[in-house]
Amino acid sequence: MITVGLTTWSEHPALNNGLSPVSLNDYAAYLPTVEIDNSFYGVPRISTVNNWLKQVPKNFQFIIKANQFMTKHDLKNARPMDLIEREQVFKAFLSSIKPLVINHKLKTILFQFPPYFNCTDDNINYLRNVRFMMANMPIAIEFRNNSWYYKTNRLSTTNLLKELNFTEVIVDEPHSINTGVPFYPVVTNEALTVIRLHGRNNKGWNIRTKNWRKERTLYCYSDVELANLANIVNKLKLKTKEVCIIFNNNSGKDAAPNALKLVELLNLHFKDLADRQLSLF
Repeated sequence: MITVGLTTWSEHPALNNGLSPVSLNDYAAYLPTVEIDNSFYGVPRISTVNNWLKQVPKNFQFIIKANQFMTKHDLKNARPMDLIEREQVFKAFLSSIKPLVINHKLKTILFQFPPYFNCTDDNINYLRNVRFMMANMPIAIEFRNNSWYYKTNRLSTTNLLKELNFTEVIVDEPHSINTGVPFYPVVTNEALTVIRLHGRNNKGWNIRTKNWRKERTLYCYSDVELANLANIVNKLKLKTKEVCIIFNNNSGKDAAPNALKLVELLNLHFKDLADRQLSLF
């Protein structure tokens, strides 16, 4: 099975006759999954999660990003959390997503680690602790530090994630010796493989201007690039139950058009989507 989705639902006018914001229900008329990023900044309320569930059809699923304190983004703060405080965030997060789990709408929890989370014994142990604290929850791991992909570490990284039943996220982003991570199409979980597409805007990714956070994903994949991606996806689907592709290249509102084009190239026909609203004009 192949699924396609976007990061957030509100910022994709191509799904709403060129208008934004886009409702979750309108989004769910086109695509069967979405990635929730707000949870990185604050653990969502259960009432918020229940409201999401009311707006989507039966088979729709969510990828939800782990909170920043679960991925140690606070280590650069003046006073990072201690172990007990961090464990409390894990417990609050698990409690908040119970409605997704109960209703079978949780595809996976995305742990996107910071660039300074490198391949060390301490961080390997932390990954083991993540599995312990998250019990049997589906987990996808996205590394942003190149050391996990060194030739000396690549196989051991893959084996570790297989052992812990983690999905190793396949990342598409600008990559050089000093920045970014390589595109590495590997399967570590037979149930789910995730590809996240950040675009290939090398200048916007590596030069930190005041608008860096917006400019880094300013990229539109060409038809040739999407066709090459489709070929890779078709190979990966032979090794895993589901391949899920998430487009995050939305600074120029290109994510939705790119996603819909990939759906066309892969000849996908998603079932049980929400009803589409008819335009009155």
